[in-house]
Amino acid sequence: MYPVLQRLRQLYAKVPQSGFHDSNTPIAVSLEDNLRYLRSSFQGSADLTLRSIRLTELNAAVITIDNMIDKQVLAEGVLKPLMSERFFGKPERYLDRIRERLLYTAELLEINTYEILENRIMSGFAVILIDGVATGLAIGLQGYASRSVSEPESDIVQRGSKEGFVESVRVNMTMIRRRLKNPALKFETMIVGKKSHTEIALCYLTDMISFEILDKLKERIRQIPLDTVLTAGYLVPFLEEENDYSFFSSVGISERPDTICGKLTEGRIALLVDGVPAALIVPYIFAEHFQSLDDYSNRAYFATFTRILKYAAFLISILLPGVFVSLGTYNPEMFPAIMLNKIASAIASTPLSLTTETILILFIYEIMREAGLRMPQPLGYAVSIVGGLVIGDTAVNAGLIGAPTLMVVAVSAISSYVVPNLYAPSAVLRLIFTLAGGWFGIWGIAVTAAIVLVNLCGKTSFGIPYTTPITPISVVALRDIIVRAGWKTLSKQTEPVQNLPGSNVKGDASPRG
Repeated sequence: MYPVLQRLRQLYAKVPQSGFHDSNTPIAVSLEDNLRYLRSSFQGSADLTLRSIRLTELNAAVITIDNMIDKQVLAEGVLKPLMSERFFGKPERYLDRIRERLLYTAELLEINTYEILENRIMSGFAVILIDGVATGLAIGLQGYASRSVSEPESDIVQRGSKEGFVESVRVNMTMIRRRLKNPALKFETMIVGKKSHTEIALCYLTDMISFEILDKLKERIRQIPLDTVLTAGYLVPFLEEENDYSFFSSVGISERPDTICGKLTEGRIALLVDGVPAALIVPYIFAEHFQSLDDYSNRAYFATFTRILKYAAFLISILLPGVFVSLGTYNPEMFPAIMLNKIASAIASTPLSLTTETILILFIYEIMREAGLRMPQPLGYAVSIVGGLVIGDTAVNAGLIGAPTLMVVAVSAISSYVVPNLYAPSAVLRLIFTLAGGWFGIWGIAVTAAIVLVNLCGKTSFGIPYTTPITPISVVALRDIIVRAGWKTLSKQTEPVQNLPGSNVKGDASPRG
């Protein structure tokens, strides 16, 4: 037993993190040495294409990855001009003539190291290497298949754009640029993953961003020790504050380019990950979970109503089962008389205690939800029908589950979908509050709620309080937190406001989108 505990202690012990750092091995002058290195590095991979050509008096090669480039453009726009041109002079002049006179593609990049060479050819570039020149020329010929732009599946609005992010980071950058035609909008690329070499793009407005936060973000990205990065969730724990044990994430995520543009105008930073149809947002505060683009498309009074509804639904989703169990177990006199008779008869007709019954239904619901989510769509409908018949009718009629308990859990589960970004913490907190209410009554609910509230107030996102602008309070920013003011009020320029401490936002800094 002791070796197991010792091993667990070593696994969870904090160790200095060494992030991803590219080595810099210069390209050789000899073409044969360069080709030998590539064959050895790719170990004879079937998709590596080495096309040897003759440029007048010198040997050259065009290196590509099969199915990552547009072959027609390669043949007509690269190979044909190279083969028909007559070169003269030193080998370095060959490369200059190709760059200045022959090729007209938008992306022409010089390459000096093997690491950059490998990254470019695996990103859909064709690289030209010439014997006697220790520099390569990368040509952007990306032609791999990608999903077309479509409506987001989980971030849907009634009034707004129907475009959502796709897997290609370049297409996502274009969608943001098309909406923010501002020269201050800047995209900065970085590489994460020691083995996957995943490209990410930082998006921000140079006249709105806090460069202190930007530098801190870059440093955290450089320190990411992961070998592979396949989805945005891999990066989130490394972007949050150290020793952050909260249920709530301080890194936002969105599938909508218009939402990201709204965040950028507030001085936020967006992270686009290649292969992920969503963008991460930092810094991110708690109140933004309850905001959506529809709030700014509807009238102010209706947006305020729906926003209050979201806060109420979140509280119902985490507190209702726990409060019901605590009152039914320890303080049944607090129920109205008619309701008490119904609940008492339901409890008396079931074999399980109220706490056990509620937890059992919560587990069954989560099993059904996970099954419906993971199974093929036609089978998902069958799971819903079977679950509704078994739990909603048969179990109640058989006396295994009480109808009041089932209704409470159902209302709580439905309420958790009103704020989908908070579903994960809602599901866990719902179970914790149920256990606290069943074991310790209403005092257990109060103490647990106090712990969660203290945790929220003590949480920060890149040095910014997670509960801002409620605490610390900002009167100007409160016009767009619980109550959403009209656009005539939101558009008023005020004295320089720092809704997010450390930001350079001037004027209206209220969160939007």
